Amino acid sequence: MFLHIAKAKYFSDYKIKVEFNNGRKGIADLSSILKGAIFEPLKEKALFAKLKVDEELETIVWDNGADVAPEFVYYQAFKNDPELQEQFVEWGYI
Repeated sequence: MFLHIAKAKYFSDYKIKVEFNNGRKGIADLSSILKGAIFEPLKEKALFAKLKVDEELETIVWDNGADVAPEFVYYQAFKNDPELQEQFVEWGYI
C-alpha cells in the first residue's frame, strides 16, 4: 500500500493535523523543512497555514509550489512510535 495524505489542517506554529490513507491520524511538526528557496517563505505562519492536500499528488502543497513527501510527514507525526522504527530506518529517516 502506498502512503498518501487524506486530510491535513493547520494546527499551530509549523504543526499540522494529518490523516493518512491507512487511517492513522497525528500531528506533524514541519518546522525542520523551512530552509531553502522554496520553503523559506513558509516561515511566515500565515502562508504556512494555507497548506492544502493536492488530490492528484495526495500530499500537502502550498501555493508557492512547495510540497512534502507523505512519508516524511508520516515520520514527523509518528517518529516516536516504537512499532514504526523499522519502517523509518527503511525509508532512511533514522
